[in-house]
Amino acid sequence: MLQVKNITKRYTTGDFTQKALDTVSLNFRKSEFVAILGPSGSGKTTFLNIVGGLDHYDSGDLIINGKSTKHFEESEWDAYRNNSIGFVFQSYNLISHLGIVDNVEMGMTLSGIPASQKRKRAVEVLEQVGLGEHIHKKPNQLSGGQMQRVAIARALANNPDIILADEPTGALDTQTSMQILDLIKKVAQSKLVIMVTHNAKLANKYADRIVQFQDGRVVSDSKPYEEKELHLGYLLKKTSMNFFTALKLSGKNIATKKWRTFLTAFASSMGIIGIALILSLSNGFDKRINEFETDTMSGFPILISQSARTFDIETMREQQSEMLGTSAEGDKYPDAEAVYPYDASEDSLVHANTFTQAYLDYIEEMDVSLLSGISYTRLVNMNILKADGTTVKRVDTAALNFTAYPAEPEDGKVGYLKSSYDLLAGHYPQEMTDLILIVDRYNKVDMSILEALGMDASAAEIDFEDILGYQLKVIPNDDFYQQIDGYFTINPDLKNIYDGDDAITITITGILRANENTTLEAISPGIAYSDSLSRYFIENAQDSEIVAAQKEADYNVLTGEIFDNETVTLTDNTALSGLGNTRSNLSSSLSTVTLTKENMLSMLGADGTPYLITIYPVDFSAKEQITEYLNAWNEGKSDADTILYTDLAATFTNLSGSIMDAITIVLIAFAAISLIVSLIMVGIITYISVLERTREIGVLRALGARKKDIAHVFNAETFIVGTCSGLLGIALGYLLTIPTNTILYNLTNIENIAQLNPLHAVGLVVISVLLTMLGGMIPARIAARKDPVEALRAE
Repeated sequence: MLQVKNITKRYTTGDFTQKALDTVSLNFRKSEFVAILGPSGSGKTTFLNIVGGLDHYDSGDLIINGKSTKHFEESEWDAYRNNSIGFVFQSYNLISHLGIVDNVEMGMTLSGIPASQKRKRAVEVLEQVGLGEHIHKKPNQLSGGQMQRVAIARALANNPDIILADEPTGALDTQTSMQILDLIKKVAQSKLVIMVTHNAKLANKYADRIVQFQDGRVVSDSKPYEEKELHLGYLLKKTSMNFFTALKLSGKNIATKKWRTFLTAFASSMGIIGIALILSLSNGFDKRINEFETDTMSGFPILISQSARTFDIETMREQQSEMLGTSAEGDKYPDAEAVYPYDASEDSLVHANTFTQAYLDYIEEMDVSLLSGISYTRLVNMNILKADGTTVKRVDTAALNFTAYPAEPEDGKVGYLKSSYDLLAGHYPQEMTDLILIVDRYNKVDMSILEALGMDASAAEIDFEDILGYQLKVIPNDDFYQQIDGYFTINPDLKNIYDGDDAITITITGILRANENTTLEAISPGIAYSDSLSRYFIENAQDSEIVAAQKEADYNVLTGEIFDNETVTLTDNTALSGLGNTRSNLSSSLSTVTLTKENMLSMLGADGTPYLITIYPVDFSAKEQITEYLNAWNEGKSDADTILYTDLAATFTNLSGSIMDAITIVLIAFAAISLIVSLIMVGIITYISVLERTREIGVLRALGARKKDIAHVFNAETFIVGTCSGLLGIALGYLLTIPTNTILYNLTNIENIAQLNPLHAVGLVVISVLLTMLGGMIPARIAARKDPVEALRAE
């Protein structure tokens, strides 16, 4: 069953080589009790270690059940020790922090035997060796003889073929020794037992066979066994230790060193505490900034103008370089005593947005749940008249600051107008013909607006009731203009057309003021009207005579002047020769337009294409979805066909977010230094643990544990320390947010600023675990590489 053929083993120390075994050959029966005697240094223990696979021979062969071990790999030796060998040591070598049942189960655990079977088998062998009443004890609660019985039970638990006993009675008194040898002799009835001993008297009394060693050779054999060729098909079952078992081993070891573990975890948690506090503050400030942005910038609309200006810094630098003929690095603050002319009309940073009907339909199809309102600024000039009871006059819409207010959502939600403007008198607009007067935060209205309405602007105050119900009339083109000799002029009979059936009466029905939560007043003080009114006027104007005439003529049908693409300012009340004005307070891009035939037609109502679209999101989340929706239009389109928009809120939020992120990163970098210190400390502590558990390493290797299993044991230990460190750091970091919030509240009057994000907490625990495991990686590798024979000799 076991054959040793010409085994030789040498040990070299410097220039000195000692031959521990010199061509030893022995054959063993399947079941017998063999005692190996000899003086110290004769090679007995070396022989036992080689048979047990703890040490490897230099030459010869070890054959088990007909299978040669000459070409065994490391994993096969591990499996061999676990499957075929059971060790009984002089000093018992029980793992002190495990119960005796756990000690007995360890070999079976490495074999992968199910938990229920392990427990049953462990209890059986403990009862077999007479310890059935002690199964709930730990090794330090037993006598020497009882601990040796546990060692025998552990050796028997995995039902090995061979039991190797190295001085099993060396630490016991005579009576106990005899009891142990009686037990071993009983075991030898069904197994091969090889015992190394110095006690020839006990060996002669109990052993079936005596083998004498001297100077590394066999000098006598009382019952030799002839060599036989065996072909039994010996199979090895590979061993492994799962991470849970490693956790259990390390956890029970750590439990015996609670205070050291706590102090280690506490010291390691310092960096986690610092980072947790920094992230808590960063998270709290981010939330406050977001709340501030939501409260103060929710009124910031998205602007889509026919003339969009891009603000790409790199593009601007490149453009300046081209204009100046310099490199990008040399274009700022030149030393030359000269100016550089360039054509501003060819500014590549201005992008022309073409509003096609398809794009306007695309805007209309936007999810209304994302909108609190949407408004359109059109170049149309509506013909508006006022009457004071005796005379009728034209109204200068520019003086009124005549602006379209955003339409309310169709789904019944509170829109931008109602959420951002308080109603001071009257009611919010309900009909197409309803006008509203917007006042500033002090209830002030520019005198020019009141004068344009025909009111006494010199009065100290004007009651709301004197304004509500004030009426104006919108006059269709065909009534407002009359043709004389091929040109058009304003109908002088204003009273008649004012009272005409086609005139549309529009009435001031409400007075509104921006509420305290509105940072940006999207509608400046003045008269605001419904976009439905302008669309109604445009629909009527498209079939008017003046529009038809202007379409045919290449000159201004009002003035007779040829169009020369002259640029005129919309805020100039005389620029359009009595046509009036349209303007928006939201974008400076409307301050000037080029007086072309197309623009003239737009002002007369021939074209309802908006010049500016203003979109009011419900909130910041909706704004992101809206911008994604707008961006989707540009996918796959050429640069010329893309539609650009201006999102001012995003500019502010990105800036504030970048600043906070930068501050957070810098602070975390400083706090992370302590994590590096913790990593080094954990490495040192783990190495100390390796030194303390060296004998345990030897025991596990003797039971068949692989090198990687030993590494797992110490990785599991650092995993536990890292987890405890992370959890402790998070707990203390969270507790420290309480006084931190109190101090900050007293200093800044801001409540609950430090808020630890649960995701950050989980992330920090993971980081703690990873760093501690990284710190313990080198000691774990050192442990895995320890020689099992030397480890078993460790004190």
